[in-house]
Amino acid sequence: MLDVNIQIKTRYIEEQSSAKDHRFVFAYTITIENCSDSQFQLLNRYWLITDANGKKTEVQGAGVVGEQPNFTPGESYTYTSGCILETEVGTMEGHYEVKTESGELIKTPIPVFRLSVPNIVH
Repeated sequence: MLDVNIQIKTRYIEEQSSAKDHRFVFAYTITIENCSDSQFQLLNRYWLITDANGKKTEVQGAGVVGEQPNFTPGESYTYTSGCILETEVGTMEGHYEVKTESGELIKTPIPVFRLSVPNIVH
């Protein structure tokens, strides 16, 4: 069984945002750690992004930030990407599609996380 640990940190980027234009820019940093005894490769990503108005956007594609990293047991990989919302609050969730040593394709869930302007949600 594949054991993958995913840690997520988010940050609001005020200098690139504009409330009057309904443009709220966020960065997220994700660390993916292989906690299993076998290696795998991250092939694809899928995101479901939901803003406070209920607008849903799906994003999918190869790898992350232009890479399809390989993970040996105990290895981790960290990357930072971004998201632009039309509202001050939203969520992201999804999955990574990984290929195991045996060639099996597995969807590894990415837990839902919140994007929010600081002090907007108590």
